[in-house]
Amino acid sequence: MHKAYLRFYEELNDFLPEEKKKKRFEHHYIDRTSVKDLIESLGVPHTEVDMILVNGKSESFRYLINDGDDISVYPVFESFDISDVQHLRPKPLRNPKFVADVHLGRLTKYLRMIGLDVLYKNNFDDDEIVSFSLKEKRAILTKDRGILKRNEVTHGYWIRTTKAEAQVEEVLERFNLQKEIKEFSRCIECNDLLEPIKKEKIIDQLPPKVAKLQNEFYKCPSCNKFYWKGSHYLRMLKFVQSLKNIER
Repeated sequence: MHKAYLRFYEELNDFLPEEKKKKRFEHHYIDRTSVKDLIESLGVPHTEVDMILVNGKSESFRYLINDGDDISVYPVFESFDISDVQHLRPKPLRNPKFVADVHLGRLTKYLRMIGLDVLYKNNFDDDEIVSFSLKEKRAILTKDRGILKRNEVTHGYWIRTTKAEAQVEEVLERFNLQKEIKEFSRCIECNDLLEPIKKEKIIDQLPPKVAKLQNEFYKCPSCNKFYWKGSHYLRMLKFVQSLKNIER
């Protein structure tokens, strides 16, 4: 039986049991394994890790554990420069796009409401999600950490919170997307960008009260859904403004 010593930092502790959070702990193992496999065996997906130090030296995921190794595992760094050591995560995707798992339907609508491109269906399986992620360069948003442990996955994030409003803040913070917000520009049902349409072209399709009170309309070119600034608009606008004002 061999042993290694590990310490996980910051939000990586979200994946650990209470007795291993925010402390150096001893881990026993039988067969020599890679540091990636060891970390994921403890519940931490590789997509959440940006740097590993073994005995004070930066190592890759392929490093094979030796008896007595002292391992420090770090998440993505936002506040200071680690350019002189080995980053383990791929560079951020140039154009932020996402594919969400079946548990994140409400989050998807909120993210689309603020203009983010999110692919979602309530019957996607894991293989489809990974396929879309790789083919269309989309980061995976998921409540299932298992999918993030798949070797082929390069960009993904495990959603910690449960309420949709808090999840939106979480995604914006994690991917630094406050400046990407373009509220009410995308269809919340099918994800396509909305197009302005003249009232007279659709007036016979509108509820009488809406036709009387509203003059600005938008149409989704994919599902033909119409949008206007209804009673919910001010409430949603207030929420959007609060997102833009989140301090980093």
